[in-house]
Amino acid sequence: MWAKESLSEAVADHPEMGGRLRRHADGSWEVKLNDAGVRFTEATAEATLDEFLATAQDKDRAPSWEAALAPWADVNAEDPDVSALVYVQLTRFQGDGGFAVGVSCSLMLSDPLSLARFLASWARTHARMKAQNDAAAHPLMQYASYFRRPDARAARALVKSVPLDAFASADAAETVLFRARPTMLPAGAGAPPAPDHRALAVACVAQARERLGDGKVVPPQFPLVVFDCEGGVSVETCAAAAYGQPPSPSGGGRYKIDVALWEELGLEELVLRDSKPLHVSYSILGAGCDGLAVAMPAGAAGELLVAATVPKPK
Repeated sequence: MWAKESLSEAVADHPEMGGRLRRHADGSWEVKLNDAGVRFTEATAEATLDEFLATAQDKDRAPSWEAALAPWADVNAEDPDVSALVYVQLTRFQGDGGFAVGVSCSLMLSDPLSLARFLASWARTHARMKAQNDAAAHPLMQYASYFRRPDARAARALVKSVPLDAFASADAAETVLFRARPTMLPAGAGAPPAPDHRALAVACVAQARERLGDGKVVPPQFPLVVFDCEGGVSVETCAAAAYGQPPSPSGGGRYKIDVALWEELGLEELVLRDSKPLHVSYSILGAGCDGLAVAMPAGAAGELLVAATVPKPK
């Protein structure tokens, strides 16, 4: 109950999280602020917290266990009004009272950094409500508009008991996070060319594949999702051949690239029910693509965080 109350108020403060996608006649999309709500479910895991934490260190088994804790159903392109853009599952472990919070979100709605900020807002809202004893007398009635019954496509989110080993991860892929800083030209070199997000994405995907032991060869084409400072999002196609093989090891598109840590999103410090998480994992599903890059603004001076998702080497 505590999760529903505070999550509902957090969604009210961030109405885009409870919206739905709308397609225009020209093929473009927008988020419709219609208070349709996030998809919230509760479940119990057929494992203890200690068993989960031990499995989380196993690279072969961890993805399937984590997939069971963060359900997702793709947006229905023909009828997007029926599809939630945010899924939240609260899963209680057996025996010791531990719990997991799994959150899935469409990239058409939010980039990982913005989603982390929303989760931090939820945590602050929960702390404030707890401190003020601000729980509603009938929270299910008051916040009913923010929760909708899942349809058949999301039936797995309805389970009361989750056998973690029975789930298969949606993608055999891994995501590497990079920080990209604009490079400075020497004095007197003239005006710098405009940053090239595509060249940056190609370089990041190449580095991600190299770090995973799969060489620097970039797929011929892959999607690039770019978020701007105003919250807008565009989806582009990167053609790697335009930038050569292999790409520059130091960066691309007038950016210097360094590997970043997911901890920079701050979720390790998030507090719910007076507890910090013992384990946090992040992933971006590539939808079967050979590569996927997501570029998001990160601070001043034009810096970006780029999440590059590539298939795991076979």
